[in-house]
Amino acid sequence: MKFLGNVLATVVGLFVFFMIFFFGIVLIGAIFGGDGDHVKVKKNSVIELDLKEVTQDYGGQFKFTDFDYFETKHDGVTDVLNAIDAAKTDDKIKGISILNDESVVGLAQSKAIRRKLEEFKKSGKFVVAYANAFSQKEYYLNSVADTIYLNPVGEMEFKGLSAEVLFFKDFEDKSGVKMEVIRHGKYKSAVEPFLENEMSEANREQMSALLNSMWTSVVADISKSRKISVDSLNAIANSLGARTPELALQKHLIDKIGYEDEYHNGIRKALKVEKDEEYNKISILDYAEGVARTNSDYSKKDKIAIVYAQGEIQSGEGDVSYIGEGSMRRSLEEARNDDDVKAVVLRVDSPGGNALTSELIWREIELTKKVKPVVVSMGNLAASGGYYISCNANTIFAEANTITGSIGVFGALPNFHPLATKLGINAEQVKTHQNASGYSIFEPIDDKFKEVVTESIETIYTTFLKRVSAGRKMTVEQVDAVAQGRVWTGADALKLGLVDKIGGMDAAIKHAATLAKIKEYRTEDFPEYEKTFEDLLRNLGGISMFQSKEALIKEEIGEENYQVLDRIRKVNQRRGVQAVMPFEMNIQ
Repeated sequence: MKFLGNVLATVVGLFVFFMIFFFGIVLIGAIFGGDGDHVKVKKNSVIELDLKEVTQDYGGQFKFTDFDYFETKHDGVTDVLNAIDAAKTDDKIKGISILNDESVVGLAQSKAIRRKLEEFKKSGKFVVAYANAFSQKEYYLNSVADTIYLNPVGEMEFKGLSAEVLFFKDFEDKSGVKMEVIRHGKYKSAVEPFLENEMSEANREQMSALLNSMWTSVVADISKSRKISVDSLNAIANSLGARTPELALQKHLIDKIGYEDEYHNGIRKALKVEKDEEYNKISILDYAEGVARTNSDYSKKDKIAIVYAQGEIQSGEGDVSYIGEGSMRRSLEEARNDDDVKAVVLRVDSPGGNALTSELIWREIELTKKVKPVVVSMGNLAASGGYYISCNANTIFAEANTITGSIGVFGALPNFHPLATKLGINAEQVKTHQNASGYSIFEPIDDKFKEVVTESIETIYTTFLKRVSAGRKMTVEQVDAVAQGRVWTGADALKLGLVDKIGGMDAAIKHAATLAKIKEYRTEDFPEYEKTFEDLLRNLGGISMFQSKEALIKEEIGEENYQVLDRIRKVNQRRGVQAVMPFEMNIQ
């Protein structure tokens, strides 16, 4: 028996050794592999603009604190914009191909990419697009192309914008699970689905105004690119007048009906390549990687720091997908203490989140502004807490279709008392003082507790108004009149004084340089997120045991079902008073 035990121990030991050896090799490859190994650009090449893997403005920089390893990712919208900009003067690049792109970027990001593509076309190079079928959002980006192809059996979606909100009041009553809600702001409708069975007039008013303003921006851009009047575009949308390839061609929304091989033959003709030959292609992210490695001009001493704040605002370190005070505080401290940094551009793409964290970031911006100019560039979203951290900048830029405002706060607490009663569960508390037990999810909300939370909500709302009032040089009454949790587009926010200028990141950077009185400068990206060895293992690609729990769940239930679960998770995770956009909107 002892012999068998020794054999078993040896086998297990060898197994563990080989496992450690294998994953050690993988880890070393992940850390050191591919450094300096990037795709070279060949002569007479075309960039393939595929944005499937592009989700954020900023790909991120990561410092692993357990050992000396630093990683920078160049897969953000900013990297794409820089790549298109560099391609204008790259003799090896002859054009850009948008081929069956299924982009997940937002409308403001799409607008920024369209703007860069328009600049690219002015260099005399071509932009062409092909799709088996066009969704409305995809067509918005593709419409900038010189020539647009659609598959003969494809479809065109061009119908205007809509948004849908689910209401849960009846579900709460039937299930016995409800949300206790305290809010300030008649438009603060993030919690409305838990209180009502139908949309309030205030919410319907703001959503209608928002959609119409965004649509105005979309059709204005399409009208310019396609040389079709806005009235004609609206008539096409109303009648679904471009739903087939033939109708889309007839209405001039596309240029050619054809198959993908015919599309590639068109590119070959433009490149003067024979039909039976492959033409040179390079993906936008491979090209962006090369641009990022070679385009930094370190001979320029003066710098403009670009600090990216993207995702929901939460406590903690932060990451590319959410904003934490840890990484934001370090970034702003470093920027204001670096004498070579002459100005800061804060790029905000956030629906808001935790009110306390928003205040902490606001304070860091206030301290930075005393030392050097701070300019905000708003992306898809800069709402509620996202606006909170923007309002005290020297100048605020937004895209016309940016979603911003939502100056309001709320608190939401799950309550299981009705369900517990149905199931025969009774909760009892023992306490030393009257308010010691606080809130129990198994008991009706206590009047005293509700009074205290309401007081906190009102205090934070008042503070929010004061922050905006001071930052925007408006009276508190003026801010309150356009606040109440209401959401605005950048175009409307400009009229109300909530932003200063319409424009993208480039415009914000140039303005920051003007405020800093510098002409020659380079940019430096922040934050640098601090990670651990465990984080690295979790993110190693291709090894399922190291995948994040989110990635594993997505694999099992699919992306759309995961989004539903994620919304529930976010509600449950939110702690303290929230300054969050009043609804989630996915515009197609």
